[in-house]
Amino acid sequence: MASSHCFIPFVFLLLLVGCSGRPLYPLPSKEANGYRQPLQTSRPYNIAHRGSNGEIPEATAAAYMRAIEEGADFIETDILSSKDGVLICFHDVTLDDTTDIAQHKEFADRKRTYVVQGANTTGFFSVDFTLKELKTLRVKQRYPFRDQQYNGKFPIITFEEFISIALDAPRVVGIYPEIKNPVLINQHVKWSNGKRFEDKFVETLKMYGYKGSYMSKDWLKQPAFIQSFAPTSLVYVSNLTDLPKIFLIDDISVPTQDTNQSYWEITSDSYLSYIKEYVVGIGPWKDTVVPVVNNYLQTPTDLVSRAHALNLQVHPYTFRNENSFLHFDFHEDMFQEYEYWIHEIGVDGLFTDFTGSLHNYQEWTSNQSNNNNESKLLHQIALLVSSYSKT
Repeated sequence: MASSHCFIPFVFLLLLVGCSGRPLYPLPSKEANGYRQPLQTSRPYNIAHRGSNGEIPEATAAAYMRAIEEGADFIETDILSSKDGVLICFHDVTLDDTTDIAQHKEFADRKRTYVVQGANTTGFFSVDFTLKELKTLRVKQRYPFRDQQYNGKFPIITFEEFISIALDAPRVVGIYPEIKNPVLINQHVKWSNGKRFEDKFVETLKMYGYKGSYMSKDWLKQPAFIQSFAPTSLVYVSNLTDLPKIFLIDDISVPTQDTNQSYWEITSDSYLSYIKEYVVGIGPWKDTVVPVVNNYLQTPTDLVSRAHALNLQVHPYTFRNENSFLHFDFHEDMFQEYEYWIHEIGVDGLFTDFTGSLHNYQEWTSNQSNNNNESKLLHQIALLVSSYSKT
């Protein structure tokens, strides 16, 4: 009788052993029957900042496809506009630093000086070029210490092309577009019927089926966060869509571009209580969450705990692998930085230039946690088997 009593626990033991090592969040895959693996929602979001731009020039189709391949939950982009009102994916309001515009002598007379966030800025502005003209340019790496082999190979992409990359992914991949510099765009680009930049932004999302509040059925099918540093834009688009929104927060010395409010004002309890009526979270510069002096971390602020108390998520930016971006506390180890921010600070998502590194960290730590839990369960089963044997 003792052997028959041991049978059921032994079956469970075999099942557990057979399942050990399975990742909590499998690598990107698409089943033969067309099933798309859903968005993971059990751990902090891996947000591919302008794609996997640590490897490939930022905001290009190649950078986004690489990020998806590496396991990004969301691909992130900045949305600007061309002169003829086509929304494009590009971070800077000027084209100088990350394109080959200097090599295009036909555009030499397009250099302008505009006021951007209260300061005179000179360069070649995207708002002075049609989409056709912008498509003749090629993107290059922002930082000279990153891989330069892809410089000059990829064009600027449109918002619609960006969306198509996410929708064509072999699994559900969310998008995380930013309403970038809306004050400047609305000053220089005019659309028919008095529409604003924000109107065109939301119209594009709706055209491709993006809708639904955070974690709703519609949202999980096509996840999206709308982000902006401009609170008035976030309030405005709240009347156009129920998609979740993230209020971006700049360095402590930078006021909001549209309302000229200080960092201290927009991170106060009263303001966070106000803005939470329109957003589901905040996206602060990480060195304002944990101040840094001489490249060493100082005592963390209470911003994360205060945001969480108001049920606001916290998605800090930007995590980068290079030693020049890693504080001394992490001993040139990006995994220690991830460990600190996820498990000690307790953030809900991370903007990273290196999607693969964050994905690998989360996979390995998830597997380790699973293995530890399985070991405990196996020990309990062994004790159960032992008790049956004694009977």
